[in-house]
Amino acid sequence: MQYILHAPETLQAAIELPASKSISNRVLILHALSGGGTRPENLSDCDDTRVVIRALEYPSDTVDIGAAGTAMRFLTACLSVTPGTRLLTGTPRMQQRPIGILVEALRSLGARIEYAGQEGFPPLRITGTRLEGREVSLAGNVSSQYISALLMIGPVLPQGLTLRLTGNIISRPYINLTLRLMNDFGARAEWTGPDGIRVHPGAYLDRPFRVESDWSAASYWYEMMALMSAKNRASGCPEDMAVTLPGLQEGSCQGDSRGAELFACLGVRTEFTPQGVVLHPDEVRVARLEADLVDIPDLAQTFCVTCCLLDVPFRFTGLQSLKIKETDRLSALVNELRKLGYVLRCEQDSILSWEGGRCPARPEPVIETYEDHRMAMAFAPACIRVPGLRVADPQVVSKSYPHFWEDLRKAGYILQ
Repeated sequence: MQYILHAPETLQAAIELPASKSISNRVLILHALSGGGTRPENLSDCDDTRVVIRALEYPSDTVDIGAAGTAMRFLTACLSVTPGTRLLTGTPRMQQRPIGILVEALRSLGARIEYAGQEGFPPLRITGTRLEGREVSLAGNVSSQYISALLMIGPVLPQGLTLRLTGNIISRPYINLTLRLMNDFGARAEWTGPDGIRVHPGAYLDRPFRVESDWSAASYWYEMMALMSAKNRASGCPEDMAVTLPGLQEGSCQGDSRGAELFACLGVRTEFTPQGVVLHPDEVRVARLEADLVDIPDLAQTFCVTCCLLDVPFRFTGLQSLKIKETDRLSALVNELRKLGYVLRCEQDSILSWEGGRCPARPEPVIETYEDHRMAMAFAPACIRVPGLRVADPQVVSKSYPHFWEDLRKAGYILQ
């Protein structure tokens, strides 16, 4: 299946974004560990959150989380302290994504986890038990989801948990998000220094909670505004455009809210209102963009595509986690942007840059999505500059933003 995309002439829309997947998945684990009956409100309706709900509310001997990496990591820890034996599995791609670091950390605390297939990878056979350990060390440059998974079970351990992170700590905002949510549910967890976290023993509280809208999903509308503004300015068209995104909060604990700051460098102004944000075109645009995206790796695809189509050279560092996402996002970006005529350079498996290098663009490019929702959504706005752009397997957006294509139609895009 493919979509052929055509953009409207201007951008005027009010879009109800999905709830934050990052927050939804965390509060579902915290809610389950609290043993309470007050289900969080406004949960994301994406695939990743649905599989967490199914695993926690409709338990079975085999838990298939599909392609949901967050669910695999969080449930590995959660099921380790939940009575019963379960097989935790997923798609063939999920069974190629490493999880040995988290498993060994949990085993050091006393967890009973066996590999049901290849050593170091899912599927896992997990038998819930009482974890007597209290201290674990973990490399700070691993996925923050490993760290968050360990932190969230900390309060239910008899002695709590002391976590020491070694080396460079990446994705720190996601760790802080987890700590903030844990404290919202009555835990006592805090940094004890630049590389140490202490989680005190004690039960979570059953509390009402409403999930805010997703800043990651907002990034694609920022991208659209940046590209549409540049196109209209170049053609002399008026820039009377605005996109309203209710439910986004200023000072959000979501790390991806930093995207607003970077898009301010690419011609998008953010107006915060009591209801959410409104995006406006802005004449300010940098000639070159350099940024460390280690704290916001999920926005890498969005910024790479945006900068190329704006002819803004860039160098983005801190992308080491992209190789173990839904696909190898570094290679995927290099391959797909080449189809549009842009030659990216990848260095040290953690840096992507573009210095203006071009190659012949394919006449009718088809963007492959590699079973990766963010590839589809980051490239879709490119139809503003590449009319008739084709996106393969568009259904992958259901992983985080199920109504993405419907929202594009609402904003005037034509999908064939």
